[in-house]
Amino acid sequence: MFELSVTGNISAAHYLKGYEGPCKNLHGHTWKVEAVLISDKLNSIGMVADFCTMKKKLKDCLSPLDHACLNDLDYFKNVNPTTEHIAKYIYQNFAKQVAPVNVKQVRVWESETSSVIYYE
Repeated sequence: MFELSVTGNISAAHYLKGYEGPCKNLHGHTWKVEAVLISDKLNSIGMVADFCTMKKKLKDCLSPLDHACLNDLDYFKNVNPTTEHIAKYIYQNFAKQVAPVNVKQVRVWESETSSVIYYE
C-alpha cells in the first residue's frame, strides 16, 4: 500500500456559534492542511499520482476558503466552522477533484498543537 501526502494552508477568519468562550468572537487562524492519498497500485510510470497535480488540486480546493470569513460561505451558513467541519469540507471537495485517486484522510491543524483528522 502506498500513501502520498500534499500540504497547503489557508488563512481565514471564523467565529463559533454556540461556543461559550473567546472563540465565539471573530478571530483568525492559519490552518495547515494535509491531504493523504492512498493506493495499492502505481500508475504506468510508478506513481500514486503526480505531486504537482495533487498540490495544484489541493490549492484549488483551498482557494475559496483562503482569506475569507468562513461563516459567510454557503457551506458554513448552517454548519459551524469548527476545525472538524473544515476538515470534512476539504476532504469531500478534494476527493471529488482527485477521483479516481482515493483520499485516505485530511488533517487540519488550527495551531501547532491542535489538529483534526477526517476520513470516510
